[in-house]
Amino acid sequence: MFRSFSIFNYRVWFIGALVSNVGAWMQSTAQNWVVLTQLTDNDATAVGITMALQFGPPLLLVSVTGWVADRFERRRLLMLTQSILLLLAIALGVLLLAGAMTLPLMYAFALALGVVMAFDNPARQTFVTDLVSRENTSNAVALNAASFNGARLIGPAVAGLMIVAVGTGWVFLVNAVTFLATVVALLLIRQGELVPRAVSRTGSRIADGFRYVRGRPDLIVVFVMVFLVGAFGMNFPIFASTMALEFGQGADGFGLLSSILAIGSVAGALLAARRDRARLRVIVLATIGFALASATSVLMPTYWTYAATQILVGLSIVTMLTTANGYVQTTTEPSLRGRVMALYLAVIMGGTPIGAPIVGWVAAELGPRAAILVGSAAGLTAFIIGATWLLASGRLHRHRTRRFALALDQTRPISVVTGANPTQA
Repeated sequence: MFRSFSIFNYRVWFIGALVSNVGAWMQSTAQNWVVLTQLTDNDATAVGITMALQFGPPLLLVSVTGWVADRFERRRLLMLTQSILLLLAIALGVLLLAGAMTLPLMYAFALALGVVMAFDNPARQTFVTDLVSRENTSNAVALNAASFNGARLIGPAVAGLMIVAVGTGWVFLVNAVTFLATVVALLLIRQGELVPRAVSRTGSRIADGFRYVRGRPDLIVVFVMVFLVGAFGMNFPIFASTMALEFGQGADGFGLLSSILAIGSVAGALLAARRDRARLRVIVLATIGFALASATSVLMPTYWTYAATQILVGLSIVTMLTTANGYVQTTTEPSLRGRVMALYLAVIMGGTPIGAPIVGWVAAELGPRAAILVGSAAGLTAFIIGATWLLASGRLHRHRTRRFALALDQTRPISVVTGANPTQA
């Protein structure tokens, strides 16, 4: 489960990222709470617009950000993006403490954060392949997910307590400090031990990533599933904040819901780390698990019973996303990995500008439970698409030795992509 920790560079990166992730979850919680309760009168639509502005740039800039991640040294690129994010967090904290923050100004900061994150995300996701060998990539990706969701256990709860105790501005300033952990980790990494970068024989062209994915129907299916769930099912800030208000909870109750969700998320990430490789069938099964868990949460009558269902929601969604991330990275031509991952991240994050305003409007007009049902329906649709493709691909057949059993062949063996032409499937 923890085999990637045997590598010095990965250990250093993991520790720095864990600290920074705690701060990121603190800021995310505070930002959504500020928009919902301080800058508006419990307007979930405004939260959706904020999320749309923040997650829109990865979709709009996808043709450039992936090329940048493949073309330039990722370590230096990450030092630049993390430093800019640090400065933006300081500015947000100061404006909130000074009482000068307005809703249009928050929208502007959300857009600025989104632009920087559009370049940061593909570089950060693919940087793991610079730290570990290909055999350990799936494990390292899963441990990264465990770090991200482990921070979710701490960050939202701490943010909720800080908001009640000292106000939202200090949450952003604390997040600014945590960015230093990533910067220091990047400085400590031994450059001589980094895995050599693969170079494409056809040059570094922006369009190659699109051509590659177009020739991989399995990746297209994964992208469609992730888009549906990401756009309509992963609007957890909207779900958690509006459900917390429905149950009469404050900022601390909102933060606690996010932390409870993270319990299942960490479990899902660690279970993914135990698997020897990422498989598409796991993505499909986890998607129906998410749909069922979300639908069940709608029926919960009290705050604590609703909170309990969030463990199952977190387990299923992170199992799906971690496996999808690992599958995309380990089955993609190495020289094109940055561009393909940028497309993947654009799909998962770029769906938010479409889904978040819709889900926010549903929550405002019909209530948060109706909004959660929209996400559950999206998960069910994604499952149907994935299951249909598995059946249509001919990989499901009668077991060779068991009379009444079925067997499912591997979707795409890793060995297939070794030395493949990046413009071919």
